[in-house]
Amino acid sequence: MSGIDVVNGAVGAVFGLVLGSLFQQPIEDAWHRFRRRSAGRVRSLTFRQGDGRAAAAWSAFALGPLRTSALIVEGDGRHPIAPSAVHVQVLDQEAVLPEEMAPWRDEIEEQEGARDGGGAWNGPRYAVDEVSVSRSPLEEQPEVRLRLRPTDYFTFLAAQQLDRRLPDGTTPRGRYLDPGDPFCAPAFLQCSFGVNVAVVTADHLLVVTRRADGVRTGTGLWNSSVNEGLSRHLDSAGRNAPDLHEVARRGMREELSLEPHEYTLSLLAFVLDVERRQWSAHFHARLGELTGEGLQERMSRGVADRWEHQSVDLVPFRPADVVGYLLRPDRIHRWTPTAPALFHLALVHAYGRGPVERAEDRAVRRLGAR
Repeated sequence: MSGIDVVNGAVGAVFGLVLGSLFQQPIEDAWHRFRRRSAGRVRSLTFRQGDGRAAAAWSAFALGPLRTSALIVEGDGRHPIAPSAVHVQVLDQEAVLPEEMAPWRDEIEEQEGARDGGGAWNGPRYAVDEVSVSRSPLEEQPEVRLRLRPTDYFTFLAAQQLDRRLPDGTTPRGRYLDPGDPFCAPAFLQCSFGVNVAVVTADHLLVVTRRADGVRTGTGLWNSSVNEGLSRHLDSAGRNAPDLHEVARRGMREELSLEPHEYTLSLLAFVLDVERRQWSAHFHARLGELTGEGLQERMSRGVADRWEHQSVDLVPFRPADVVGYLLRPDRIHRWTPTAPALFHLALVHAYGRGPVERAEDRAVRRLGAR
């Protein structure tokens, strides 16, 4: 081989490496958009044109008169989803608002900057580009792939204005979302992924929290034991993708002052709030030795994120008691969208589907007889 051939080969290799670096991400994004749109068309046909049974398969969680916007996408509570079955990828390109929505973010930034004390911190967050679910070849266990994009808190607040009018009179919900296909949405409208944990003490008490009046979303509503959003600042070491189990453990530490050796943690489901376009992973945590009284004493000595909750209830963790609590007249319309589904899944995980559904049927019938 001549010296010219060697030089040409080296130049070609470098040129190919540069082109690959420049175009790998756009090509990969184009492929995923094509795959998502193709799959979306199939799901949309099933969702719209089914005989009623198919449409019900994708209904949001409901318990008699208690209606929510929480769609359980994967998981039924019976079998935990293994940590190794969850694959998280973080893309380089940020989720950017379209031109007609960008001024909304500017408004929020200006408003927060004008508040006493500097307003809300524009924390780095993640937007959901895609959630896909498949099955392993042999055991048919769930495999969940989560693709995230960088975003921030002010973009999230702007994107939550789904029903605000755009200059042409349409709304983001009407322009960018397909009511027949709940899984197809642009990343800039899904700037939230969080974890929700149902915590049960050693003496079989379910921890239920009420969100504080000072939080921006879900103000004053009853909620899961622990609720934590993914943070690019806290949950991504270096360039590593966040680990959902570690996010749940962070929430347990910050909101209830619990350390990992004090409980077992099981991932039960992935859930989409179709009304607000917020994704979450649902967990169940069982405390090994700490009782309800012990947990309250622990929290009385200081909790990092105490400001997020204004009160905590301890409910006997039995199907009849939890279902009755969910349907209490002073609770039934005061839940966050995802909490009832979380507590149902936790009950199924502990007691099985049959006993839980029988308790739910009895509770709903009693309501109807009043």
